[in-house]
Amino acid sequence: MKPDSLSSAREVLLVGSVGLKDSEEVFRTVGSLLGSRMRRIPDGETGPRTSWVARLRFALEDNPAFEDDPREVAAGGRITHPTEGTRTWKGSALVPRGAPPPPRLRLRAGMKPEDIQIGSLGYPLAAVDSYGILCRLREEGVVPKHLRFQVALPTVAAFLNAHVVYEHHAIVEPIYRERLFSELEEILAAIPHRDLAIQWDVSTEMGQWEGVRHAHFPDVKKGVIERLAVHCTRVPRAVELGVHLCYGSYGGRHWKEPESTANMVEVHNRLAAMLERSIDYLHMPVPAERSDDAYFAPLGKLKLAAGTRLFLGLVHDTDGAQGTRKRIAAAGKYASDFGIATECGFGRRPPETIPNLLRIHAEL
Repeated sequence: MKPDSLSSAREVLLVGSVGLKDSEEVFRTVGSLLGSRMRRIPDGETGPRTSWVARLRFALEDNPAFEDDPREVAAGGRITHPTEGTRTWKGSALVPRGAPPPPRLRLRAGMKPEDIQIGSLGYPLAAVDSYGILCRLREEGVVPKHLRFQVALPTVAAFLNAHVVYEHHAIVEPIYRERLFSELEEILAAIPHRDLAIQWDVSTEMGQWEGVRHAHFPDVKKGVIERLAVHCTRVPRAVELGVHLCYGSYGGRHWKEPESTANMVEVHNRLAAMLERSIDYLHMPVPAERSDDAYFAPLGKLKLAAGTRLFLGLVHDTDGAQGTRKRIAAAGKYASDFGIATECGFGRRPPETIPNLLRIHAEL
């Protein structure tokens, strides 16, 4: 199937992580099974990147500008944050599946912003390596040649929320943003723009919008949109831009079950209105138990540009193709054309569940 014929089928989006061994296994598995139903393909964010933003703690652990939060130490590695409840540290920078996250770090006393440096995060190296594998497999005919290489990046807010104490977010934010954007520039310089899609993983911002994540700026909604616009503007027009509105998948659960699509619709509409470039695709999660009109009705107010493709994360392996069709039917009352996806990346789910999940995508 050529990409132009995707409009006659349910287009598939893989949000990012795929819990297989490495990027080559992801490309080979996904390319043969779903390649004709997709426009872009991720490398699965395998290895350490499976833990999403959690792995980035290494950027601060050995950094002379940062130290463990004394309050965490005094509390024996346990501290309660107002909006998130209790966080418990298991003592590992690479957090095992299902383990509580490690404590946040703080700036050392007297540290000046101009003296703070954050080293390499590793995104360009991973992207270039995976892209080389993808090009080889396309030449071998394993992966369809029309598929763009999809690179998903956690936003600045995701890093701050995971690793920096709240009172230092405002100081660290521009420093980390410079590091993240410099790595984005390296990726843009190394991979042809016509062959690349950059996806921003927008989870912490949705938490701020929902009132369950800390925001260091007073006008939360205005601040969220302004910061997301800065992220999106850094992606050149020739590169596809994706926005994954995320409610998390930690321990197989959202950090808050979305009451409906209303907040996601508002975030998209306000963000799109601020941008001079288009958003090429937008992803929204759908909880497994939601096939009711109340959840999907706000989609009627979604203002998509002509070139923006909506993907709904309504594929679940808990009730398979039958349950997913029920959610598709409900969504179809309010969105005339959309692709399908899971709620989030599925790199953290048990590997043995992945083949069945991919089969559900293919069947639908």
